Amino acid sequence: MTHILHRHCHSQLPTVTGGEGIYLFDQTGKQYLDGCGGAAVSNLGHSHAAVKKAMIEQIESIPFAHTGFFTSQPSEDLATLLTDLAPDPLNHVYFVSGGSEAVESALKMARQYFVEIGQPSKTQFIARRQSYHGNTLGALAVGGNEWRREKFMPLLSKVKHISPCYAYRDQQDNESELDYSLRVANELETEILAVGAENVMAFVAEPVVGATAGALPATQGYFKRIREICDKYDVLLILDEVMCGIGRTGTFYAFEQDQIVPDLVTIAKGLGAGYQPIGGVVISDKIYDAIANGSGFFQHGHTFMAHPVACAAALATVQTIISENLLDKVLEQGIKLRAKLREALSPLPYVGDVRGRGLFIGVELVADKQSKTPLPTSTEANKVIKQLAMKHGLMCYPMAGTINGRAGHHILLAPPFIINDKQLDELVSKLKAALIEAAQGWE
Repeated sequence: MTHILHRHCHSQLPTVTGGEGIYLFDQTGKQYLDGCGGAAVSNLGHSHAAVKKAMIEQIESIPFAHTGFFTSQPSEDLATLLTDLAPDPLNHVYFVSGGSEAVESALKMARQYFVEIGQPSKTQFIARRQSYHGNTLGALAVGGNEWRREKFMPLLSKVKHISPCYAYRDQQDNESELDYSLRVANELETEILAVGAENVMAFVAEPVVGATAGALPATQGYFKRIREICDKYDVLLILDEVMCGIGRTGTFYAFEQDQIVPDLVTIAKGLGAGYQPIGGVVISDKIYDAIANGSGFFQHGHTFMAHPVACAAALATVQTIISENLLDKVLEQGIKLRAKLREALSPLPYVGDVRGRGLFIGVELVADKQSKTPLPTSTEANKVIKQLAMKHGLMCYPMAGTINGRAGHHILLAPPFIINDKQLDELVSKLKAALIEAAQGWE
């Protein structure tokens, strides 16, 4: 009997009792390789000594003080480090307790920016289908994850959604990668003109789409064109790196690989590596200056924002990523993992695509490789694969609705940055075994 409202009322979950490195253990002593970092969270693995030490020291010093009265040294030091790692003009940070809070903060910040500079008619967001930006109402509204939105549609603000950058399914045979990128990016300009540039506040997108579409990276030139369009029409560019940031793709900020700089970037998940709940918005000078030189007050706030223990954990996490050169390891191990997955899984008739950047990898499943026809929704492949992977001692992140919120299945992999070569082989072997067993039910 449980008194918790779990994610599913009828699920019977094992009880986690411990963790070490890339493994977690349940109450029976069974070991699970954490192949998804929970949800791309545990980038340093479990029981990392330096992070736990930083948290304990902060708890012994002062565990909490409200930011209406005090700042704290860990929050100041973390903000300095994050802005040092970011390109100009991203020189300010607003700390919250998670990804949805970070996105809500960025949306409100975009609105207040235009109010502060005397353009209050700018009230509309544009985002993309098959995106995910969080489960609170504002974040859910800009997100394009249809099954998450469906029940709450009457409560959501109206947001325009354009096509995702999804080359595996949408690039035409006669298009080069760049031609495809420009065609899809130009949908933003078309939508801005339809809505009226004077009404559009911001465009919101993930540099690499996470759980909704399965580690789907933008194609060459896509975000460069997006940045040009935003600049042309005075539209802010908000990049959501809650899942793909903090080194997950092999650069500290995922947008670095697209050679652009956003106006606002949201971060969370791997920022604290799961040791404490934390998120944030990294803010450009022009937005900060508009508020600082205007009202002087961002009309927002949460009780636990910039929590000292959470900031201490995040500071130790980021310092570890940098000092141990884990960005290089993410790139190196990511190349190996994608190669191993392709070698092991490509012969399977239902594996259509292996994609991603760094240690952020998606495996898209299909009924037919040639036509890319998705598996029938009736297979419930995502649920079956998750259950069987756990049986084999592997945590992975399968999802349904990859293509349009209803059709399509994929598996998201986001293992800790510290994964070694032997563990890569273990991950691939266990995933293949789970897939083969699952496929017996749909072949």
